[in-house]
Amino acid sequence: MSAPLFDKTTSALNAAIQFRQLRQDVISSNIANAETPGFKAKKMDFEEALARAVDIEGKGKMTADHQDHYLVGNGSISRVTPDIYDNPEGQTNNDMNNVDLEKEMAQLGENSILYKTAIQLINKKMAALRYAATEGNR
Repeated sequence: MSAPLFDKTTSALNAAIQFRQLRQDVISSNIANAETPGFKAKKMDFEEALARAVDIEGKGKMTADHQDHYLVGNGSISRVTPDIYDNPEGQTNNDMNNVDLEKEMAQLGENSILYKTAIQLINKKMAALRYAATEGNR
């Protein structure tokens, strides 16, 4: 039996990229609505979702038949979705908006750096596979 082309690391990096993009969207939405009266900032638990996705990948032949069951088995990492909810940490302004613009901008910058890092890591992994496929027998 041959080894799979994409291993757990590649799957985890792919999930990280997808979750980082979703987090970017959540943060961008918060920033765009910083002046909207009554808007409640959203928060996403990236680290928890990624840990859950990596932990459940490859757990044998079990399957999730109901939406409340934990996903397991082949392809499960791509089906994990992070929780997005109203941010309980924000202070509400006079207009009932709780977006902290400075904090959101800092999170946007951090998330962007981590997204680019994940892209670079997966590119290096693909370059190693490409090298092995083309130059490995020389």
